Amino acid sequence: MNFSARYWPRASQMGALGGLLKAAALVFALSILAACSQPEDWMIQGSAMGTSYTIRISHPPADLSQDELATMLAAEIERVEALMSTYRPESELSQFNRSDSTDWVHVSDDTAIVVEAAQEISRKTNGAFDITVGPLVDIWGFGPRMDVNGRPSDEEIAQALSHVGYQKLEVRHEPPALRKSDPLLHVDLSAIAKGYGVDQAAQVLIDQGIEDYMVEIGGDLKAAGYNHEGNPWRIAVERPIPGDRALLEVVAVEDMAIATSGDYRNFFMQDSVLYSHTLDSRTGRPVTHKIASVSVRARSAMLADGWATALLAMGEKGLEIAEEQEIAALMVERDGDALHEKGSKNW
Repeated sequence: MNFSARYWPRASQMGALGGLLKAAALVFALSILAACSQPEDWMIQGSAMGTSYTIRISHPPADLSQDELATMLAAEIERVEALMSTYRPESELSQFNRSDSTDWVHVSDDTAIVVEAAQEISRKTNGAFDITVGPLVDIWGFGPRMDVNGRPSDEEIAQALSHVGYQKLEVRHEPPALRKSDPLLHVDLSAIAKGYGVDQAAQVLIDQGIEDYMVEIGGDLKAAGYNHEGNPWRIAVERPIPGDRALLEVVAVEDMAIATSGDYRNFFMQDSVLYSHTLDSRTGRPVTHKIASVSVRARSAMLADGWATALLAMGEKGLEIAEEQEIAALMVERDGDALHEKGSKNW
């Protein structure tokens, strides 16, 4: 089966790709479609997780300043990144990856929650989604390593594949801990952690009594309530064309999250061949199917994030799994220069 992960881009990749927001998150928030920013609205922006975030609030609270709320949100997003980033050597996840212990290693409740959600998607997709892809991510140059240039050798791919497999990773909650059966197992949560960050930022707003908001981090998005005009937030999904930001579809989002994974934002070219960041676990190489992007709606951004990646990795079979798991998904198939949309029944 295929597997994939999306990666928090290194700074050099962001410049080369024209300000890449996210390796494969191709949904961008267009609340301006619903209403241009009103004087009463709040818009909070910042940088985190190798990308940017935008948070819009209509009907903001009277007992809290925008600066105070911005500080709370930045702190929460930073907390998640400090736990789960593979770009930070001292993050909780990086420390687990460096450990060669096969005993239980204590982690935060947050990390255990995200890993458990990822493992559940792995089981439901028979490994189409796999967070143990770290070794492959590194050798293909989509991770934090700065010494990788171009396509890896067959020997490097075979070596990395020998340390990949979600079945080699266990998670528990009482107390929260992870355990790996392979000392060289390397977990990468980039395909699901940004979504969790969105959920946690949204929870900050909820805790402050804010009911009408839209939170977006690098393309993963969650919205609740209504915009200033009293309408649901509207989100634009891009056409999956490299170098093009054209509109594919506008989706109304109310008390829902949406994420998109695609093959056209994070890639490199070598000898006139495009190598996408989405990898195939059978070969350790980028996928070659015709599905260009997958958008998923779910109650949590974490699940939308993970499932969008999983369904993209599965290619044409992804829609069948979406129907089986009752997932609201929109797949875009590339046929030469033409694009064809296929949605699940509940999309």
